[in-house]
Amino acid sequence: MKRTLFSALFLSSALLFGACNNNKTAEVGAEGMNAAATNAADAANPTVDNPNVASETEAPNPNAPVMSFAETEYNFGDIKPGDVVKHTFNFTNTGKQPLLIENATASCGCTTPNWTKEPIAPGNKGTIEVQFDSHGKSGLQNKQVAIRANTQPSITQIAIRANILPETGAAAAATK
Repeated sequence: MKRTLFSALFLSSALLFGACNNNKTAEVGAEGMNAAATNAADAANPTVDNPNVASETEAPNPNAPVMSFAETEYNFGDIKPGDVVKHTFNFTNTGKQPLLIENATASCGCTTPNWTKEPIAPGNKGTIEVQFDSHGKSGLQNKQVAIRANTQPSITQIAIRANILPETGAAAAATK
């Protein structure tokens, strides 16, 4: 038994060391391997020119659309557990080109934004309605909505807040 165990251990060690000493640089050369790895990395990760990201040397577009909000935060105050509340944020395009909202995303699945889909001409108004569902939530809630548009910067943030009151005795007993 000891001899079999020793033989198996010796054989596995020999295979392990033999596999680890497989030196590919002797066949290809260090420069060849590095060049091949660099070329493969460049092909897998091409450089993308993103027009929404301003470089440090790029001047801002003075004619870009501008979202000017009447308010960027709204506090619902105290609400009952399970309430679904909505608030509409109003904004004006104070820029010189039509404003187009590409997307609006909330920081949580309980918050749903809905926005003006048509281009908003300079001087015209648009809206972003934010709905908050308090089911399964408790205490203070702070939710963010990120709006991606053809503005500079391309992301604008708005926020909602709410304080979800604790369930009362009768309501808590009814849900259990």
